[in-house]
Amino acid sequence: MRFRTVVFDCDSTLSAIEGIEELAREHREEVSRLTALAMSGQVALEEVYGRRLELIRPSREEVERIGQLYIQRLVPAAGQTVQNLLHAGVTVQVLSGGLMPPVAAVAAHLGITRARVAAVDIYFDESGAFAGFDRASALAQAGGKRRWLEEWGRDLPRPILLVGDGATDLEARPAVDAFAAFTGVVDRPEVSRHADHVLPGPSLADVERLVLRG
Repeated sequence: MRFRTVVFDCDSTLSAIEGIEELAREHREEVSRLTALAMSGQVALEEVYGRRLELIRPSREEVERIGQLYIQRLVPAAGQTVQNLLHAGVTVQVLSGGLMPPVAAVAAHLGITRARVAAVDIYFDESGAFAGFDRASALAQAGGKRRWLEEWGRDLPRPILLVGDGATDLEARPAVDAFAAFTGVVDRPEVSRHADHVLPGPSLADVERLVLRG
């Protein structure tokens, strides 16, 4: 076994969608633009995170719908890959700048416990209307995945492989033992260029081969 822990991003890695864009409705073009800027590293994540949510102001029902959409749009072999890793004794962690309710829903579907899910909390009022999000979350800020791994992920067994598609994943490279850029949904050349491994997809099966067979 080459790695004892695999840390997965969620959007465009485990699932073929960007949850925030699916929530965007009439603001989709602007939200997609902001997301692309953040994921390519051209704009700091904290500059766009709150702007996107304030534009959209999603309800509890809408956020829960994204969890089901994540599951419906799982990347090929995502479920089997996660199950095979867990069966082999590999620790599987989900580390996402997405919203906690839908990220936790897709993780549960894949057999990953809530304790192994890190994402951004969102708040609703009694009617289910948007009431804000955890602005203090490291995962809503630039460099947040690296900070999370260094401060809260210290119990993860080494060596660690991080699998993701965006600049926020690449930023975390110093906190893990290797970074694999998954390009099966979105190919971001500026991220792939600096990755230790490039997984072309469209399936996640290459993760299992990389982790278990080296």
